[in-house]
Amino acid sequence: MSEEKRSAIPGLPDIDDAAREIGRKFFAGPCEFVAGAASEESLIPVSLPEIAIAGRSNVGKSSLVNALTGRKTLARTSSNPGHTQQLNFFALNERLMLVDMPGYGFAKAPKEKVETWTALIRTYLSGRPTLRRVFLLIDSRHGIKTPDREIMKMLDTTAVPYQVVLTKADKISIPALAAVRTKTESELSSHPAAFPIVLATSSEKGDGMAELRATIAALLRD
Repeated sequence: MSEEKRSAIPGLPDIDDAAREIGRKFFAGPCEFVAGAASEESLIPVSLPEIAIAGRSNVGKSSLVNALTGRKTLARTSSNPGHTQQLNFFALNERLMLVDMPGYGFAKAPKEKVETWTALIRTYLSGRPTLRRVFLLIDSRHGIKTPDREIMKMLDTTAVPYQVVLTKADKISIPALAAVRTKTESELSSHPAAFPIVLATSSEKGDGMAELRATIAALLRD
C-alpha cells in the first residue's frame, strides 16, 4: 500500500515519509475491542503501553478512534453528547492499548452518572503507570474551555504528559484554524505536562490522521 498522503491542513509538524509509513502500517494492523470499564473496580489490569483519547462531550473522540484505525464502527459514535459511558480499551497489534474515554463536561445523562464518569476519568488519568500520553481533544471551533483547563491542571499535577489535538478542523477556515492553534500553543506554554506541538485533524476528511498516527507510533519507539 502507498505511503500516507500529506494533510491538507497547513502548519502541521514536518513528519517524514518513513515515519508516516510506520504509522500507517501500525494502524493498519489488528485492532480489537478488549473491555469496557464503568468503574475503578472494572479497570483492566495494566499490561501494554497505553494512550488515552480524552475531551469534552461531543468533541469527536469516537470519530477520531474510527478514523485513526480506518474502521467505521470500532467505536460507536452519536450526535448526542455523553454517548460513550465507559472507558473502552482497544488493543492495537498486541503492542498498544488505545483508550476511548467518556466525555467530560456537559452530557445528556443523569447528574449522578456524569459524576461517576468524571470520578472514573480522574482515577484513571492520575494513577495509570502504563499511560504514555493523553491526547486531549479540543473542538477547533471553540478552543480551550473551563472543563479542559480543569483536566489540564490535574494532568500537570500528576505529571501525566498530554498533547492537544484540535478536532473538526474542516469546519472552520484556514486562518481561523491558525489563530486557534496559536492561541492554544500560547496557553499550553504555561502547563508543565503539556507537549508543545498542537495537532489538528478532521475525522470526516482524514486530514491530520497521518501525523497523529506517526506521533503515536513514535511513542512505542521512544
